[in-house]
Amino acid sequence: MSNQGNPPDEPVGATGLPMFPLGSVLFPYMPLQLRVFEERYLMMLASILESEPAEFGVVLIERGQEVGGGEHPFSTGTVAQVLELVAPEGFVGLVAQGDRRIEVVEWRQDTPYPQAVVRELPALVWDDALTPLRVLAEQTVRRTLSLASEFTDDAWSANVALSEDPVEAAWQLAGIAPVGPLDQVAMLRSTSMAGLLRAIFDHTEAAADAFRVPGPGELDADDLDTDDLNPDDLDPDDPNA
Repeated sequence: MSNQGNPPDEPVGATGLPMFPLGSVLFPYMPLQLRVFEERYLMMLASILESEPAEFGVVLIERGQEVGGGEHPFSTGTVAQVLELVAPEGFVGLVAQGDRRIEVVEWRQDTPYPQAVVRELPALVWDDALTPLRVLAEQTVRRTLSLASEFTDDAWSANVALSEDPVEAAWQLAGIAPVGPLDQVAMLRSTSMAGLLRAIFDHTEAAADAFRVPGPGELDADDLDTDDLNPDDLDPDDPNA
């Protein structure tokens, strides 16, 4: 991990890292595309490009804005390694990839761009005994992506290819699962590969319910909202009323 001028009193195992708080979660082995135009992040890019590999941390903003300051980000994030830069007029286009997970120990103050003291979280270890759980998680994600595609254009394709490496593929499943950012943070915080796969399955199954349309006979009277029902709107002579 790049060392960005660590003071001597930083915790053992921790290091300084430029940070990019975003409105989305980055997982290991997942791509990230950014359009950078704010001055402080342009300064950050100029700084990290002096090191190899060029990398920065990504954390989800809990509340606040991506630009303009005032962010309150989550403490768990992912290191992004820069793969490509293009510089059309007015902004810098950045392509990066998630590499490894980090936890923010503390945020540095009075810096020209967001910086934090972070420590790396342990890598999750694969066990072949988890293969059935991984297959179940993948089937659930792909099935839910197929459902989600009927309601949104933002979902990943249900046929998207995954890495042949089981650890990479597990993180990619978390990255493509059509779940909300809080569920994504929960998955990112997993402490074991089994826990990650179970979290992918559980959160995706819960999300799938939002995309399912009840069929005939599946509606229950308790599902009907009668608060806005006006008896005067009913025509007693209407056989369909």
